[in-house]
Amino acid sequence: MMTAPRHPSIDNLMRFFAWEHLPAHLQEVSKPFAELAELMAARLEGPELAAGLRKLLEAKDCCVRAAL
Repeated sequence: MMTAPRHPSIDNLMRFFAWEHLPAHLQEVSKPFAELAELMAARLEGPELAAGLRKLLEAKDCCVRAAL
């Protein structure tokens, strides 16, 4: 099954969920957010997906900062 390409705005948001470059203790916090973002981006589409990913990104950033 071939999936349709994602909208560029979704690809732009997804890059901020990268976690591999972080120290191990921050990877543990960040990785689940990236996994959820990938799951949602694969299953959903439209403007509400972009809004949801922005809010998920904000939550991830807050949690990573809390772990610092």
